[in-house]
Amino acid sequence: MPDKNYKIAPSILSSDFARLGEEVQAADAAGGDWIHVDIMDGHFVPPISFGSPIINAIRPVTSKPLDVHLMVQHPERHLEDCAKSGADILTVHIEASPHLQRNIQMIKDLGCRAGVSLNPATPLSSLDEILPELDLVLIMTVNPGFGGQSYLPSSRRKIARLRQWLDEIGSQAELEVDGGIHAGTAAEVVQAGATVLVAGSAVFNDRGSVAENIKRLHDAVEARSVV
Repeated sequence: MPDKNYKIAPSILSSDFARLGEEVQAADAAGGDWIHVDIMDGHFVPPISFGSPIINAIRPVTSKPLDVHLMVQHPERHLEDCAKSGADILTVHIEASPHLQRNIQMIKDLGCRAGVSLNPATPLSSLDEILPELDLVLIMTVNPGFGGQSYLPSSRRKIARLRQWLDEIGSQAELEVDGGIHAGTAAEVVQAGATVLVAGSAVFNDRGSVAENIKRLHDAVEARSVV
């Protein structure tokens, strides 16, 4: 794989939970750059997924950064447990964080990189007072809560606007996208300015091995980059 300016973060929400350790190891060995962990509480989003014990369980089987996305109300209640369990990156939703700056500071005090996620209808202007403090911004390209949804085409403009804003202020924050990312959409979001692609169904499916599926994502991006 040639040098690239983006990362792939396989989302274990779409993995085979009965073989979770093996699935994480396969994603690691196949060149997954981060392992994405979606924690859902059944309140902020309808489903309940899992919590910090899963972070703790997979931490020993990969050295890759664990990218933990908290789709929960009151995320501050979970930050310490997630950090102690082995999270490297903690991302909270701006819609669930009335005291956002406090949450960001808490994440950094715990020794993790701090991210903020925006739902599709949440405007970028909501980041006005916090963007320079962030290590990552996660743009949801579907409405959060369920895997396998279709990418929202309107997301490209939002990603491009955020890319321009980050560049203007000299921020090194990662621009992550999550939702409907597969071989047909990966190149578009990278061209718009994304630096981290979360992919669940596109990686952990029965159409090929994890390695083949990650390669398919890379090939799609690289093919578009030379056109």
